[in-house]
Amino acid sequence: MANVVRAALVQATWTGDTESMVAKHEEHAREAARQGARIIGFQEVFNAPYFCQVQEPEHYRWAEPVPDGPTTRRMQALARETGMVIVAPVFEVEQSGFYYNTAAVIDADGTVLGKYRKHHIPQVKGFWEKYYFRPGNLGWPVFDTAVGKVGVYICYDRHFPEGWRQLGLAGAQLVYNPSATHRGLSAHLWRLEQPAAAVANEYFVAAINRVGQEEYGDNDFYGTSYFVDPRGQFVGDVADDGKEELVVRDLDFGLIEEVRQQWAFYRDRRPDAYEGLVRP
Repeated sequence: MANVVRAALVQATWTGDTESMVAKHEEHAREAARQGARIIGFQEVFNAPYFCQVQEPEHYRWAEPVPDGPTTRRMQALARETGMVIVAPVFEVEQSGFYYNTAAVIDADGTVLGKYRKHHIPQVKGFWEKYYFRPGNLGWPVFDTAVGKVGVYICYDRHFPEGWRQLGLAGAQLVYNPSATHRGLSAHLWRLEQPAAAVANEYFVAAINRVGQEEYGDNDFYGTSYFVDPRGQFVGDVADDGKEELVVRDLDFGLIEEVRQQWAFYRDRRPDAYEGLVRP
């Protein structure tokens, strides 16, 4: 497996309906493939608006099964067409009353490798997610993809270091962090937390944010999506804060082993001393 992986992410504006939103992401993926990308990730609930700005039962209509729903099936076909690994976050319904904020991970041949369900569910103004989502219950899987070992951590999860570490311990080389976050709440953290997680856990992170305002609230999603390396350095420029953008970057996975040997954070962990961290 080549050490350098060309990876992509998309920060997108809401189009107004699912069909055009999915079609737009398909075109971004095709363009990424033309640029040589081998993996691409989309933003949180990419095929819908960020409806969690309000608490209304009408928004359960955005939910669909994973992997047997229409969006995941389209992403499988897209993966086969482009030969790319795809990280596709959607609103999942497992059965009546069981809803999750989920990302499907699809290999380059169209195989659904599995899914990650968001663990940490916020319930604050503009982010009324507990109204819709149960907490994730599938752990922190790392998927053995055509490009390497890939994990997912969704939006609000990023404030909690435990999941980042679980992904690192499971061998993640690249973690996608699809998000929907706006200027007034935690913008000053956006360029701090994911680079810090990349350093602490010595892997690459793809931080994806929505961009623009949508009809269900006042949240101003500010984009500025990026890739960051295991030294905490941005890989290329950070995306624009006001417009849609496809970001394609070369990630040198060889840097992971180099940093792990140099900084040796995993060697110097003390799990024998951490019992109190999980005591109720």
